[in-house]
Amino acid sequence: MDLQQAIDSINYWAVLVAALSAFVIGGLWYSVLFAKPWMEENGYTEEKLKNSNMAVIFGGSFILSLIISFVLVMFLGPERDAIFGATAGLMAGLFWVATATGITYLFERKSLKLYLINAGYHVITFTIMGLILGMWR
Repeated sequence: MDLQQAIDSINYWAVLVAALSAFVIGGLWYSVLFAKPWMEENGYTEEKLKNSNMAVIFGGSFILSLIISFVLVMFLGPERDAIFGATAGLMAGLFWVATATGITYLFERKSLKLYLINAGYHVITFTIMGLILGMWR
């Protein structure tokens, strides 16, 4: 596969939807599912979070999610399908992102609980992104 073939095979709507899926998953993950333990492990309060610059946080997160989605679809290549996409996303999330994050957490002496919450989010997100990008060619 050459670079031009990979670029020509990209469905940019799928890239956008995959990036947006990170927001849906994150919204559920960090509010409904794990809000209290995540806040406790970080030492956050509702007030502290409300005083954050949410436009920068959400805008930056969306741009980074677009980059992840675009690079993941390039990695999957033109012959991708749903199974390969989900599997590759799972492997990237689990064995690249979660392990790299784990190294940082060890040196920063952050808790295992916080690591599992954050790494789990990325593993799920990368898997769903890969599924979307693989099935929506």
